[in-house]
Amino acid sequence: MNILIAGSTGNTGLRLTQQLFDAGHQPIAMHRSSSDTSKLPEGVVRREADLTELPDDICAGADVVVFAAGSGGDTSDEMTDKIDRDGAKKLIDIAARNGVDHFVMLSSVGAGDPDPNSDLANYLQAKHEADEHLIASGLSYTVVRPVALTNEDGNRNMKLGDDVDTGGKAARGDVAAILARSATDSTLAGKVFLMESLG
Repeated sequence: MNILIAGSTGNTGLRLTQQLFDAGHQPIAMHRSSSDTSKLPEGVVRREADLTELPDDICAGADVVVFAAGSGGDTSDEMTDKIDRDGAKKLIDIAARNGVDHFVMLSSVGAGDPDPNSDLANYLQAKHEADEHLIASGLSYTVVRPVALTNEDGNRNMKLGDDVDTGGKAARGDVAAILARSATDSTLAGKVFLMESLG
């Protein structure tokens, strides 16, 4: 399966790209010109693009698209909107026009009902709007909303659903694993769920 990954060189995206590659899929690693691509698996297709200026053929040949990108915690509200909201929405629209079979969104806990008083209010609102755009797009979709991320690999012991501990942790390796499963397992299509890593 050909799977386009937006954010392929990020902390979660690299793990996802490797996991899909190891499972025999063909990741298409979307990356900016300034990104360090040296850690991508050898033989992975690389496709240069910026989420603020996506070309109309960015999804060419992709069966599935995974949005695992993010503007980062130290960026301005304006850049967060450009990447996490507008970039995601444009990628969704391009995927829909190009007949992509399925779209997986890496979202966040709190994006379902953003708290305007949260320190992450703008980020969560941007994620919320991107999620809602995907759900309304007509595409087959899965939205994954992990709790607070850690840089650990995890042990693939995860809890999914609405009753997770929102104060818990989600290892990036586990998040990558559930994104990979969401990209390839049709039983997760049409679902929006929280996830956490268990001990």
